[in-house]
Amino acid sequence: MTGKDIIKITLNLVVIYLVGGIVLTAVFAWTSPIIYRNDLVEKEQALKQLMPEAETIEKLGDWTIHDKHAEYFIGKSGDMVIGYIVQSFGKGYSSYINTLVAVDRDFTVQSINILGHAETPGLGDEIEMESFTNQFSGKDREHLQLMKTETEDYIQAISGATISSRAVTEDAVKNGVDFLIKRIREGEEGERAEREQVF
Repeated sequence: MTGKDIIKITLNLVVIYLVGGIVLTAVFAWTSPIIYRNDLVEKEQALKQLMPEAETIEKLGDWTIHDKHAEYFIGKSGDMVIGYIVQSFGKGYSSYINTLVAVDRDFTVQSINILGHAETPGLGDEIEMESFTNQFSGKDREHLQLMKTETEDYIQAISGATISSRAVTEDAVKNGVDFLIKRIREGEEGERAEREQVF
């Protein structure tokens, strides 16, 4: 192989890589807005599913858990606050479990929704099953504890998937509820202090 052949092969490879890069960039530029819009629609549907009685669900702000960006929302029926929704993450066996948690005005859990995870198929992925997620309905923060034995007062772990169960219960859900309690009560106390200063 001569030097001329090596230069020719190198130039061909450079052209192929450049064309491939341009094609990938164009595909990403075209699909990125579509993916973003689809994600927004999915999130809106998930929020509405968690709090169907809410006429409006508005974003209140952002927070961070496990270095992950998360959001929290307020649900209203007319002018009346009916509850809050917080996005939270729990550190599972093989992934961070992206979770939405809906609570009423007393911060009692109404429902949860697992948005995404990469837990072990056939074990950890059972956190998505209604038999697990339905246990959270009606639980206050004191009862967001995982039990390996059968229980109705607390959350029963999925057999063989204790780490994933604990990540949802005591990490994502409990920490999300704790955050909401702290943030909402701080906000209410701040508003009360402002009103008292005015009078």
